[in-house]
Amino acid sequence: MPASGEVPVTNMLLYLMIAIAPTAACWALLRLPRLARRLRRSDPVATNPPIERVAADLRRVHRIIVGYGPGTPMIRRTGALHAYDALLMQACRAIDVPHRLDQLPTGTPLEVERLRVEESLMSAGLVIR
Repeated sequence: MPASGEVPVTNMLLYLMIAIAPTAACWALLRLPRLARRLRRSDPVATNPPIERVAADLRRVHRIIVGYGPGTPMIRRTGALHAYDALLMQACRAIDVPHRLDQLPTGTPLEVERLRVEESLMSAGLVIR
């Protein structure tokens, strides 16, 4: 028989098991949905818009640029050209057409590259005009 001041180790372990088991089980049940979401495969999400939408936006912005008259403010023209260049770059990434639109300075080299990219996209089958 154990002495009056000693507590048997078996009883302590049994008490800890009875006290901790329900807490651990509830914790595991609360964590189960999070674990299931993490393990579940998610469907791949497209990071770029569909090429049809990019082509439609290219046609729309091109019509806007062509429609500018002689009295149109320069800031509006510049903004439209930057938007057109961004759309051209999106289309190039989608179809894997090389471009240097983001590397060239504003001016004649950029205009020539813009024309080259437009022709490359049209020869790849994209209708942008």
